[in-house]
Order: sequence, then structure tokens, then C-alpha cells
Amino acid sequence: MIKRRRLLVAFVLFCGLYGVSAQQLSIAQTQSSQQPKPQQKQDDKTKPADDKQNEQGAGVELRTVNVRLPITVTDSKTNRFVVELKEEDFEIFEDKVPQKIVSFSQQSNLPLDVAVLMDTSNSVKPKLKFEKDSAVSFLETMLTSRRDRALFATFDSQVDLHQDFTNRLDLLSTAIYKVKAQGETRMYDAIYQVCEEKMAASPGRRRAMVIITDGEDTMSERTLKDAIDIAQRTETVIFVISTKAGGLFGVQGGMVDRKEDKELKRMAEDTGGRAFFTAEVIELEKSLSAIARELRSQYLVAYSPSNDTIDNKPRKIEVKVPGKKDLKIRTKTGYTLIPPRTPNAKQSP
Repeated sequence: MIKRRRLLVAFVLFCGLYGVSAQQLSIAQTQSSQQPKPQQKQDDKTKPADDKQNEQGAGVELRTVNVRLPITVTDSKTNRFVVELKEEDFEIFEDKVPQKIVSFSQQSNLPLDVAVLMDTSNSVKPKLKFEKDSAVSFLETMLTSRRDRALFATFDSQVDLHQDFTNRLDLLSTAIYKVKAQGETRMYDAIYQVCEEKMAASPGRRRAMVIITDGEDTMSERTLKDAIDIAQRTETVIFVISTKAGGLFGVQGGMVDRKEDKELKRMAEDTGGRAFFTAEVIELEKSLSAIARELRSQYLVAYSPSNDTIDNKPRKIEVKVPGKKDLKIRTKTGYTLIPPRTPNAKQSP
């Protein structure tokens, strides 16, 4: 026993003399036992396939992209929405090549994100009050489900988001009634910014944009083509209401004379929406009611493009319902397949 105590005392003195603690000895021993064993060198023949793929192109992401089409079908004689069609009734073509449908549903069953964009430039000042009243009435009709949401933004000399996505009508109404008319018109910039920042952020939802304007963009940096392209890529259906024309004239009456009217009509049709032209309060309310009915009567059809080459080239889409000549079909006219964003990729200007 005495001999053991002497050995213990000697060991403690040794540790104190050289500044080594029992804890340090324990850690050193643990670290030594955890050192990884050297791996055997692999030749190229036994190298894993993933390593070869990384050598060929690190960070390249390959994925299948489904194209979703909100489709509106109406009876060409009565203008009634046709909502009883089945998946087998539709045929989809991309660049004239038949495509296989991968999913089908009535869009009225899916949650809705709707962006209301109001022109608040000086040119709309006399009409701003009834535009506000009509926008609130429209949202009152649209937000019938807690799953549906809306945002409110304005464009004049700048683009402002006054209320982000919410299903609370009181917050949206407060935001709408606060705005004032000023400055010029940046409509295309507003469409691009809202589509890019808000409409692509929530996958699995249907997306629509309602624009109330007098129709003339005066100072945007973005172009009409930019606005159409971003709306198609984010699967956003654009409905436009121009408050400059009067009565049943303009696009609805078959008379599209002004350049800005033609641009509004093209933007709506290329994204699968509609353009309305009116300057009367009652006509504006009717237009918004028609948009609300249409959004509740659409189909949502998705397909995986047979040509999955990412070539940054525009592709044309055509939807048919064979054997039913009295139907009018409306959806977006095309899109551009672009590479998926990587986490470190910089946003294009």
C-alpha cells in the first residue's frame, strides 16, 4: 500500500513539473484515437461516378421542369365558362410537338395569390377614387377562402409595395385608400419587380396579377417583352383594365387603335389573361367581377417538356380540345426555358 502511494505522489510531481494535467493527457489520447486512417488511393477506373461528374462540371444542377398552364375555356357563342372538361379532352403542343400531361385539376380548387397593381401617376388622378373603391370590392369577392392571399402595390415614378400577401381585407383596404396620385408611370418595371420578388416565391399556388391603369408606360427601364417574359416564367396570368377608353369601345369592341392599347392586349393574351377597356365606374366593376369569375373557372394543366434542353430560346404553346369547335381556349402562348438558379448565382439586372 505504501509503495503504491509513493508511486502516485511521484506521478503527480512529474505532471506538475512538466505542466501536464491528467485532463490534457486524456484529451491527447482521445484525439490520437480519433485520427482518420489514411485512405487508399483510387485509380480512375475505381473512382465513384459522382467524382467524375464533379470533375466535368461542379455546381451544375439538372432537374425536370414542369410547365404549368392556367387554361380558360369559354363557349364562343354564349361566352359561358366551360368547367366540365376532363384531362383526356385536352391536347398540348410545344413547338408543334405533342406533350404528355403530368397533372390536371380545376384551378378553382387551388390556393390563389393575386397581386393588385394600381397606376397612381398624375394622369389617373381624376379616376383614382373609383379605382380604389373597385379594387376593394374586387378583393372582397376574391378573398373568400383563408388559403387565398392578395398583395397591393402601386406604380408612378417609383414602384411601392403597400401591403404584402395577406388574407385580411382590412389591411388591404387601409393600404389602398391611403395612396395618392403623383409622378409618371413605371408599369413594366412594376410588373417585373412584383413577378420576380413575389410571384415566384411560393410554389404550389396559382398566380394572377390585376393591373388598373390608363395604359401608357412613360418611364420604365424594363420593356413590354421583359414584362411578358417574367410573367410567363413565374406562371402569372395578367389581367389588365385600362381606364382611358370609354364604354364598349377599345379592345372589347374590336377597336384597338392606340399603341399602348395594343401592348396591353398583347401582354394579357400572351400570359393567358384578358384586357378590358373602360372609363366608367360601372364598367370597371363589371370588368373586375369578370376577372373574379374567370379565376374561379380555370383549369390547371402541367406537362414535362419533351425537349428538356436549356437553350434560352422562346417556345410556343398551343392547347386544343379536339372535336369541340365551339370552344374558345385561352392560356399563355409560350415561355423560355432558362437554367435553374444556383445559391451563389448573381441576379441578372
